[in-house]
Amino acid sequence: MIIMYTGCTEKINRVMAGKAASSAAKAIATEYQYPWREKLAKYKDEFAKGVWGYWELGAWKPLSISARHRARIRKEVLLAGEDWTFDPERKEMKTKRKGHKVDRIAAEKRANTARLMEKMPDMLLAYKKKKWAKKMKEEEKGKL
Repeated sequence: MIIMYTGCTEKINRVMAGKAASSAAKAIATEYQYPWREKLAKYKDEFAKGVWGYWELGAWKPLSISARHRARIRKEVLLAGEDWTFDPERKEMKTKRKGHKVDRIAAEKRANTARLMEKMPDMLLAYKKKKWAKKMKEEEKGKL
């Protein structure tokens, strides 16, 4: 049924808005509580099997409760202040370095260069002594 008169549609819209507001008020007044205690009792052994599923007789079996429902029950339990003991233990963080290897090597090379530059005067002195000794040896050889 198509209503062409705009006055009627405005009246219908106001009536529908009033019904929506009254249903929202009812929902707030009754404060629907998700029955998480019953669900937790019903699926307790299923939660203990794992988060995603489990292996049984060499075959993978998913949980009988969906991840969305599991997450909702978990959220309600935590909001109620109860403990949720069914999550697996967290693994240790990886210590692998991020970034490019070239950048790490460059920093190590700069540090090594700084250490070697501190030794440079002694190295130059040793080099000059060695050259001088070689020159003296050649001169001595040439005189004979």
